[in-house]
Amino acid sequence: MSNRDVYVQKMKSKLDEWNADIDKLAAKVEAAEADTKITYRTQVENLRAKHAAAGQKLEELRTASEGAWEDMRSGIESAWLAIGSAVKDALSRFR
Repeated sequence: MSNRDVYVQKMKSKLDEWNADIDKLAAKVEAAEADTKITYRTQVENLRAKHAAAGQKLEELRTASEGAWEDMRSGIESAWLAIGSAVKDALSRFR
């Protein structure tokens, strides 16, 4: 397996983990008080959008040529840091 394949698998696993976290947050939204539901729903929608963008970046990385994927890696890592931070922040606020 190439370095790219290993990297893509690792990122895919993390993306799946974040998706599960977002689903947990969405379930908490439904149990929240009416006045906080709107705020929480907006946060969950923002997380889903970031998740989708990260998934798109991962797909671009997966289909990139061997030479191009290393160049794309820093952009992917920036997207990963952003969604990871957003999920972590949301999890701490929803507790």
